[in-house]
Order: sequence, then C-alpha cells, then structure tokens
Amino acid sequence: MEDTYKTIEKPSEETLFKDRNSKFFGYAFPVLNEDDVKNALESLKKKHHSARHFCYAWQLGVETISYRANDDGEPNNSAGMPIYGQIQAFGVTNILIVSVRYFGGTKLGVGGLINAYKNSAQLALEASTILDKTINIEYQLSFGYDMMNKVMRIVKEKNVTIVSQTLELDCQYIISVRKRDANSIFEFLQNILRTTHWFFSFFIDKS
Repeated sequence: MEDTYKTIEKPSEETLFKDRNSKFFGYAFPVLNEDDVKNALESLKKKHHSARHFCYAWQLGVETISYRANDDGEPNNSAGMPIYGQIQAFGVTNILIVSVRYFGGTKLGVGGLINAYKNSAQLALEASTILDKTINIEYQLSFGYDMMNKVMRIVKEKNVTIVSQTLELDCQYIISVRKRDANSIFEFLQNILRTTHWFFSFFIDKS
C-alpha cells in the first residue's frame, strides 16, 4: 500500500531566470489550503510591486488532488500550465510555485514564455528541499484508567505516536499511525477498548 508523498516544508530561496532582458523570479512555498496560497501571493506582490505578471500553479492534497494554474495576463496556457507541469514532473504536492515576471522590452512569443516559465518553476523546485512524508491516520481512543497500561504497551510495541491526550473522568487519546499499518492496529485496538473512532489526517510527518 502506497502511503508516502513528496512535498516541501519551507519556502525555497529566490531564483532568477532571464530571457531577452525579461526577468523571472521563481519561488516555491509549502501550502495546505487556498488561504496559504493567497497569503504567499500577497507577500510577493508587496515585494515586487512593479512587476507585470505573477504567474503560478499550486497542488493540494495527497489522495484527493486539487490544483490550479494561473497565467495572470500572459497568453492562455503559456505560464500557469508550464509551471504546473514542473510540479507534476517533480511529483510534489501541497506546494505553490510562483514566477514573477519583469518585462524586458522584447516580446518572447508563446513558445518563449512557455520555456521561460517552465525553467523558472524548475529552478524554484531545484532550490527547494523536497521531503518524503507518510500518509497517517489518526484514531481517537476513549478508555478507562484501568486500560491505561494496555494502551501504553500498544503505543510502545506498535510505534504509535500520541498526538494529544486528555485525562479527566476517563482517558482520551488521539494517536497517529502510518496508513499501511492502520487496519491492523485498528483491529487490535477494537479487541481491547470499549469505543474507538477514527478519521484521516494527511499532514503528519513520520518519515
């Protein structure tokens, strides 16, 4: 069962691609939602307030993928899709790539733009640290204090991560396990605990 994916954890260094006096500044950002995308774009627009185009592409998700490519005034499919093509080529997700263009006075043509934005995105990705992460599943456990020792033994033996714990009238744990181990651990827990509930979590790194 495939339960790993590639992404970045921190923004890349700024990169620069030049073609006939046009400058393309490239950036890669880790993003988990469209608000993250919006914030990254706003920060770049403040930094490059005189730039003509902020072309970008992003991809979100692990098992269910969503993406967007934006040409920001460049000819149709000459900027956003070449950028997104590099996201696909590098096999990364939860990522935003932006190429900020300063026009150099010479038109590049559609072919030239495709090449420039592709290269700008490639440079940004090459300047990034790409990591392998696991898809994890979280379980919420509710149990009495008399089960504490059994639960802690499972946590230790099965290499389970405790995400959070609440100790009140009873014990409530949220634990995280790799997707490939989830079914076996879920069945094991069902055999010893009164109630278990589970839900997915895609952004916990146990690489």
